[in-house]
Amino acid sequence: MRYPLCRARRLAVALTFAVTALVSGCTGGQAASQPPSSSPSPAPSFPAGAPLRDPEQVVSRNGVLRVDLVVERKQVDVAGRKLWALTYNGRYVPPTLRIRPRDTLYLTMTNRLSQDTNLHVHGLHVSPSGDSDNIFIHIHPGETHHYVYRFPDTLRAGTYWYHSHADPISAPQVAGGLSGVIIVDGLQQYLPVNLRNITEHVIALKDFQLQGDAVKTQGLHISAPTNRTVNGQLNPTIRIRPGETQLWRLANVSANIYYNVHLQGQQFHVVAHDGAPSDRIWTADSLLLAAGTRFDVLVQGGPPGRTQLQTLAYNTGPGGNSFPQATLATLDSQGPSARPAPLPTSSFAPRLDFSHAPIAARRTIVFSENADGSKYYINGKQFDPNRVDIRPKLNTIEEWTVRNDSNEEHSFHTHVNKFQLMSINGRPHQGHGLQDTASVPVKGQIVVRIRFNTYTGKSVLHCHILNHEDAGMMAVMEIVK
Repeated sequence: MRYPLCRARRLAVALTFAVTALVSGCTGGQAASQPPSSSPSPAPSFPAGAPLRDPEQVVSRNGVLRVDLVVERKQVDVAGRKLWALTYNGRYVPPTLRIRPRDTLYLTMTNRLSQDTNLHVHGLHVSPSGDSDNIFIHIHPGETHHYVYRFPDTLRAGTYWYHSHADPISAPQVAGGLSGVIIVDGLQQYLPVNLRNITEHVIALKDFQLQGDAVKTQGLHISAPTNRTVNGQLNPTIRIRPGETQLWRLANVSANIYYNVHLQGQQFHVVAHDGAPSDRIWTADSLLLAAGTRFDVLVQGGPPGRTQLQTLAYNTGPGGNSFPQATLATLDSQGPSARPAPLPTSSFAPRLDFSHAPIAARRTIVFSENADGSKYYINGKQFDPNRVDIRPKLNTIEEWTVRNDSNEEHSFHTHVNKFQLMSINGRPHQGHGLQDTASVPVKGQIVVRIRFNTYTGKSVLHCHILNHEDAGMMAVMEIVK
């Protein structure tokens, strides 16, 4: 589907979503009733190769986006089959929310679940308090909650996502289907004029395990065989003309797994990472999308023919998980050739650099787990929503050493404010912008610098492998004046 960047805002504003679930069970989760299904199915045979379908978009108008969310478990189309799944708006891949800096999002959420739920707008710089991005809210079964998100004019352009953050059942709810994409417009202002109206695709990476005729939510094991989809499709075909430049929004909106994305014979030209525009466009043969990560990339069509968008094999350590290589989609280069547009190589977006900033505090954040992997800790403690673990001060920059004492990688994520990744295992990291997620090496560490600006209130930091978060690997931070 073609989405010219400068025209996307003509789409409709209002939307009714849906989200119900009978969810449960992954490590640390709570059980919930669910209609019985047959025993786990063997690897199914799904149709593949249909044209890529971009999610529908709902776009703010005159600074406002109004959305009604209803949550339900429904039998819907998932990867070419009718399966029971958890849905927003009755869809496994719900609409993309498209906003701009200074917009206000009014979101009404009705919970038809048999258990609590809530909503988190992942990566967005927005208040964590009151009826905004407050993950401590509990929307009980049958209740409706009215969220109001007022975004600042400093909101960074790029790709974000929304998902359930209900503790301790975020993993089963997200694995069941409760995740979708958010786009903050504005990347086009940094592109050359001839690239401001290019075709754009959402590449939402979302996996599911199968339990009979349902997307599995109980007894999730991260390394179990899974079906990795793009926009809910198995191996869709993405069409491009030879030489044409497209903008792809790669988003890992799965609950637990990593993707090591590679496009055979081509490079990705990265223009944004975790919703932060790059200070210059950089290239990569493959991109590691740890749990929760996003990249906005430019892709140029090669000679006529077909090539594969793959996730390469990746192992998160001796105590972690092994993800095999798989084909995600097929890129089909066909039609009239275009002269490849020259891409900027020097500068892109304004640079934000905390390297020489005064540091108000230095902290050590330690990720660890018990021997059998059933309990996870931050600084030796499991998550307690009634305990404040860290109190950063507003309008300061802190330096955190995030140490991993376990035998598996963890996906470090902070709410409200992005960070600059300074080093990995002592080696300086030359990044090209801020981010909100970073993988912490086995028995290693990263150093990050975080600027706490605009908002006060209680929020969290955690591992974004949601099985780990649900089993205790989350801490409360309260940003204070």
